[in-house]
Amino acid sequence: MAFKVGRCLLRKHLRARGMTQQDLADRLDMPRSQISQYSTNSRTMTLETAKTIAAALRCDIDDLYEWIEVRPTNQRRGRRNE
Repeated sequence: MAFKVGRCLLRKHLRARGMTQQDLADRLDMPRSQISQYSTNSRTMTLETAKTIAAALRCDIDDLYEWIEVRPTNQRRGRRNE
């Protein structure tokens, strides 16, 4: 089973905790504009940033994104099934 990263759920987690983007930015010493980009899905977090944000929000790193299951194909690239 494989997964790909879907939509960032940071906005949802901030609302659930009654926090603003500025609150999180201040806590992490990070520009609010960067938090905004993550929240609007215009920028993808690095693994390190996702872990840091998850720790600040007291959630699992997996909770910060939707995870989409990718079903493997039975065909191998460059080879024909015979």
